[in-house]
Amino acid sequence: MTKTSFQKNSTAFYKVRQWFLKNFINYYGPYLGAGVKLKKMSDNYRHARVEMPLTVYNRNYVGTHFGGSIYSMVDPWYMLMLIQNLGPGYIVWDKAANIRFLKPGTGTIIAEFNLEQKDLDEITTHLAHFPKMDRHFKVEIKDKKTGEIIADVDKVIYIRRK
Repeated sequence: MTKTSFQKNSTAFYKVRQWFLKNFINYYGPYLGAGVKLKKMSDNYRHARVEMPLTVYNRNYVGTHFGGSIYSMVDPWYMLMLIQNLGPGYIVWDKAANIRFLKPGTGTIIAEFNLEQKDLDEITTHLAHFPKMDRHFKVEIKDKKTGEIIADVDKVIYIRRK
């Protein structure tokens, strides 16, 4: 079976987006301003590590991390990782999130994102029988120095077949 022109262009488009994600996401305006940095992205787009130091640009009135900046550091990752892993046959959108702040962030904070093969298998199996789904992912935001959880996030990602 040969690929159509659209499939070839779609594949090329995804490869360009992959390259952009790894090489230029740290220059994305909201991340640049807040000091959010992608520190690690696996070649298969199934693991990412993001850090954000406390700076004058992301500090709130009481001298700790601004909640909006904390949330921004976790916002796009599962959507982007799923887009890369599921490919052009699926539509993936951030749908909702719930963040619970547990402690003030006073230094560098980190978040790690893991997408397991079992997650992808569950998604594709579900979508083989149903047209769409909402998938929940949990993220813990930790103080880099102490390892203490300062916030946890429940991300809801909407996924459907094209």
